[in-house]
Amino acid sequence: MNSKVIVTADATTNAVINVSENSEYGYIRVEQVRTMMDNNGFLKRKSISAIVPGLLADLQASGFYAGQQLDGKIVIQESLEPFNKKNPERDLKIAGDTGIVCTLGGLPIYRRTIFTLNPSVEESLMNHDNIEELRSAYAKANSAALKNAAGQDFDL
Repeated sequence: MNSKVIVTADATTNAVINVSENSEYGYIRVEQVRTMMDNNGFLKRKSISAIVPGLLADLQASGFYAGQQLDGKIVIQESLEPFNKKNPERDLKIAGDTGIVCTLGGLPIYRRTIFTLNPSVEESLMNHDNIEELRSAYAKANSAALKNAAGQDFDL
């Protein structure tokens, strides 16, 4: 059902190991295609990714290469507490392209993905409750798109 976790290269630089702002540290990016079910039981295949940080020397010594298959899995974690206290905005759960933060009980939901070798690590997902705000945003976006499309000439 789920693919193996794959090491990916940066699309622009082709680098597998990326250097962080502090040059002693770096990261690799991994990806996995997962079979997921939404709240209505609708099955879909979705690609998810995670960043694996580490000391640059350790990452280089590990010999990672693009396309490498890794044991383990990518897990989605959601919380009402920020994962990064210094930069909590980094992990806000945003609804699609709306820019709207998903909330539960008026509190923002934080979301991150991690790569783990531990098969017993479970996902922790939260359903947002600001549904009406999102419906309104999607309705406005769809209305604007229809208005733009109405003015277009579709002759071949």
